[in-house]
Amino acid sequence: MTHNDLKRTITQALDEMKKEQGDTFDLKEINLAELERRTGISRAKLRRLKSQEFVFKEHGRKGLKAKKTVLTGYEETINTFLSKGVSNSNVLYDYIKGEGYTGGLTTLKEYISSHKHLLPPKRQIVSSQGNRGRRYKTNPGEAYQMDWGFVNVDNGSGGEYRAACFAMVCHHCGKRFIEFFPNARQESLFIGMLHGFEYMGVPEYVLTDNMKSVVIGRDEDRHPIWQKDYEVFMDAVGFKTKLCKPRHPFTKGKVERLVRFVKTNFLAYRTFSNITELNYEALKWCDKKNGEYSRAIGDVPNDLHASKCECKVSVLRQDEDILVYLCPKRKITFDGFVNYEGRRFGVPYWYSHKECRIRRNEYKIYIYSDDMEQLLTEHDVTWGRKDSFCDDQYSLEQPEELPTVPVKEKIYQIRIPESRTGFERFNFEEGLEDE
Repeated sequence: MTHNDLKRTITQALDEMKKEQGDTFDLKEINLAELERRTGISRAKLRRLKSQEFVFKEHGRKGLKAKKTVLTGYEETINTFLSKGVSNSNVLYDYIKGEGYTGGLTTLKEYISSHKHLLPPKRQIVSSQGNRGRRYKTNPGEAYQMDWGFVNVDNGSGGEYRAACFAMVCHHCGKRFIEFFPNARQESLFIGMLHGFEYMGVPEYVLTDNMKSVVIGRDEDRHPIWQKDYEVFMDAVGFKTKLCKPRHPFTKGKVERLVRFVKTNFLAYRTFSNITELNYEALKWCDKKNGEYSRAIGDVPNDLHASKCECKVSVLRQDEDILVYLCPKRKITFDGFVNYEGRRFGVPYWYSHKECRIRRNEYKIYIYSDDMEQLLTEHDVTWGRKDSFCDDQYSLEQPEELPTVPVKEKIYQIRIPESRTGFERFNFEEGLEDE
């Protein structure tokens, strides 16, 4: 019972007793047994309050804070996160828990709430945009939403570059998938979509905005004019595409929210060594979040997807038409390298064609012939800028022709006589050696 509840309960009981006793009521002669029966408060506590003439005083230590709490020693870490704009209590809790924090999540939330002044100022909305759209629902397995997000990466040497995050989410169940790439080119889009389809299945259609790698314009009837390579890709995989209205990003609000959630949750204070490790951690994060209860759908995304969506989506085919999108084509330079994701990888010298195909799969880079029938070589995934050579990139032994019949002809080579320079008389050591 709180202080206010205690005061309210006793005051109400005293008023009732005063009305019943009338003029004979005396606060100093109050019947504590009757008061205990009416309020349920122990007689010892009532006796103490009676000695104070039922004047309720605040606790003497109210407002005082302990010099040392369960958060002592972690304030600097939390403040660093807050100053960088990271206020997600779950992210901070997981981080400081790994450093030895033994307290609860509520204590951390109270600290964040009282230190919001450390957060950088948010962007202010100048004017209200109004209600321009309406939320809609789709059937299980009917539609996915996809989009790109971008993040700046500090390379640890004072430099910085930009990485792209492909995001895809099921519109019905909220199951999510993310993957990181060095750029947001069309070939990266195809690879991200195929990996997303492997993870969740192929839906009826995909909802996206007007990307350059998807659509190039509209005809007279306002129908989309697909980018030719993307149109071939849709036919090969077996899905359709719907476009959002320009400058209406909230039409695909689920994936927009997913991109923001990735930035504030997964990427918060994230460190990594190479893109394969980053994608491995991203897939683990997706598995974890897809297995947690979501208030937005009132269920667990994995369970809802397995029970409702999986029976509606189709399984991605693993044939040659699909494999060519996972292995983009590259030209071989004059010195025997191919460029892929901003890095150069060596190709064996005996491969005579000018083009080949390359694929990054987990921790390996695989280089195939242009017809995908032969694996030429493989490299370890690297995030450095140095060239990666293969063992037989350059030929060390040149081909040599040998005689097919016995050789009978013979010639002679004479020894060239040494010419005298005139400085021999100055060689004083020549006579000393004989002695």
